[in-house]
Amino acid sequence: MTNHPIRLLRLPEILRRVPYSEAHIWRLERTGKFPRRAHLGANRVVWVESEIDDWLSSKLKERGQ
Repeated sequence: MTNHPIRLLRLPEILRRVPYSEAHIWRLERTGKFPRRAHLGANRVVWVESEIDDWLSSKLKERGQ
């Protein structure tokens, strides 16, 4: 088994990958429809890159249904 480091993304990177506003991402998170952020400190939040990639993949698969 190969250990891959967990890559963390900050909001600017999320906004480059996902064409939603910050407020819309927050609303989706609250309803469980977007990966949840992790709080690293009082003023620092991140998302796990693999969770964002999985979410994007699931959205792309939905268009084929």
